[in-house]
Amino acid sequence: MLKRLIQMIAERSFQMSDTPSFKLASGKLSKYYVNCRLISLDPEGMHLIGNLIYDRIKDGGIEVIGGPVLGAVPIVDAVAMTAYHQGKFVKPFYVREQAKDHGIGRKIEGNIKKGERAVVVDDVITTGASTIRAIESARNEGLVVVKVITLVDREEGGREEIRRHVEDIESLVTMSMLIELAGAKRCRTI
Repeated sequence: MLKRLIQMIAERSFQMSDTPSFKLASGKLSKYYVNCRLISLDPEGMHLIGNLIYDRIKDGGIEVIGGPVLGAVPIVDAVAMTAYHQGKFVKPFYVREQAKDHGIGRKIEGNIKKGERAVVVDDVITTGASTIRAIESARNEGLVVVKVITLVDREEGGREEIRRHVEDIESLVTMSMLIELAGAKRCRTI
């Protein structure tokens, strides 16, 4: 399953350029871009992601899984549905950039309770900032964040920054893997 996921990301989501042409969420320009939504919003991609991540958390007493809107939403849903189909309940939650300015003004949406063991997921990490904000928001709601899983680690320091907040962090794919596959002409270039 992991091999197929890497292949899908390399072929559909990964782009590279000879010059820094892609503006990242951090504002930095890069020669590489990964749009994981092309995979996480694909039925096969959702199946692979749900199973791969659920296999990594199923024995850890995880009660809830969540992450930042928008990148983590299809990942969270895929894992929650995979767990359900295997007879387990892992409840989803989503972390907004800002608390709602109406209703009860929540920053986190989901059926969560203080003290529940949580995994935070994200699609791509560069600096780790959005993942760290999601960890902090989850902890502010009383969740016990024990693990972080990302689809792609750009290997630009984000993993190390996240590790300052949660020791157990895992990425399914690294930028090095994608660049290596690009050398084999399996991904798109511009």
